[in-house]
Amino acid sequence: MDVRTAAPVPRPARQSAPPRVRVLVVDDNDGFRESLAALLHGEDLDVVGQAGSGDEALALAAIVSPDVVLMDVRMPGMDGIETTRRLKDQHPSIGVVALTGMEEQRAVRDMLVAGASGYVLKDSAGDDIVHAVREAATGGGILSPEVTPTVIDELTETLERERRRTRQLEAAQEALLERAARRQQLIGRLGHELRTPVTVVLGLAQALRRHALEGAELDEALVTLVLRAEGLARLVKRFEAAVEAGLTEWANLSDIAGEVASGHPRVRVDAPPQPVMAILNRTAGAQILEELVSNAVALSPDDTEVVLQVAATEDRPQIRVSDRGPGVDPAAAARIFEPLEQEEDLLTRTHQGAGLGLSLARLWARSMDGDVALESSGPDGSVFVWMLAGGGRPSDEPAT
Repeated sequence: MDVRTAAPVPRPARQSAPPRVRVLVVDDNDGFRESLAALLHGEDLDVVGQAGSGDEALALAAIVSPDVVLMDVRMPGMDGIETTRRLKDQHPSIGVVALTGMEEQRAVRDMLVAGASGYVLKDSAGDDIVHAVREAATGGGILSPEVTPTVIDELTETLERERRRTRQLEAAQEALLERAARRQQLIGRLGHELRTPVTVVLGLAQALRRHALEGAELDEALVTLVLRAEGLARLVKRFEAAVEAGLTEWANLSDIAGEVASGHPRVRVDAPPQPVMAILNRTAGAQILEELVSNAVALSPDDTEVVLQVAATEDRPQIRVSDRGPGVDPAAAARIFEPLEQEEDLLTRTHQGAGLGLSLARLWARSMDGDVALESSGPDGSVFVWMLAGGGRPSDEPAT
């Protein structure tokens, strides 16, 4: 007889119940806190602890390890916002549901920033509170519809404000990097130019030591040595101004113009009676004017004057330097701010060039967020303009 054994039917695996959510209830009102605990117990949620203050909540959370904390926003001492911030720092995985009154809706924004994943009103239906706790346990969040529009508006406004601040900081950083690059370019150019007179002075000194020069030859060598030493001293002064260019302050342009003009008898200052303030380094600012004035005086006939006109325009303060020279050749106008190379041997200069004055003046100005430009030029003279950053008079700056 053929007997067949039926294959055993596998028993269905017993599904384990999902772990119950562990909840810590925090509220300074004893009666309301007990009511919340009773509500959650009836919904198969484990209330593992109750706390009446922020300090107590932090201490208890470290012991009972809750999944979710139902957090009152307003509590004496440490409020719910600070408690949430510290709790999330210590236990990042814990979900926090803010419990707030309608009149506290503006505090909800701060709770969300502190790390809360959702919020409900204290007078919300029991099902809404339970739902918010369950969502927080799984990483979600519930926002009570009664206060959501206000909070969204505030968060949107805060986000836009932070975006504007970020853009301002980025722009400021770019400007700072640009200023640093210009200062580096200025210092690099001055360092290069310093080597030439140093080489000449050393060469002349060695020549005097090796050869017994006499008469006119000795006089010529000594005159050249003195001239090169004086030129070296001027370059050192320029270098000092370049190093200091980044240290800016509020300064009265009329005062700086007067100081520079006092060293040149043919220079007149035309300035308004009120202070014309700008943000700059005084040493570098005086050097810019000195370069422009020296250039103007050298080009103007001896019986004419050079005018420094100080003006506070709507955009930025300006100083114009007007000379009575022959004007700038239009073909060379684009190159006057470029230093022309000057080749020298020990005793003579073989190519005069245009020197560094105008080039350095522009570099100094740009290192302080300003500029120097040729505004106009013709057979009756030229006008160079120095445009500065900042303007007006700060509120705590007395008029002088």
